[in-house]
Amino acid sequence: MKLFNILVHILSETNRHAGHADILREQLDGAVGTDPRSAALQEFDAAYWQDRYAKIEQAAKAADPATA
Repeated sequence: MKLFNILVHILSETNRHAGHADILREQLDGAVGTDPRSAALQEFDAAYWQDRYAKIEQAAKAADPATA
């Protein structure tokens, strides 16, 4: 029974962390799920990525307690 509990725990933790990674990916590329029509499969120009980088950098600096 102990091995079963360990396996269930490992499986649930793996699913949780995979879900977290998927959420981060969705925030970065704008895609949801595996829909081939999603924004992740569209090409973006350099200006889009520069703007996206600037927004993420601004959010990271705002969340940094050292700069508050």
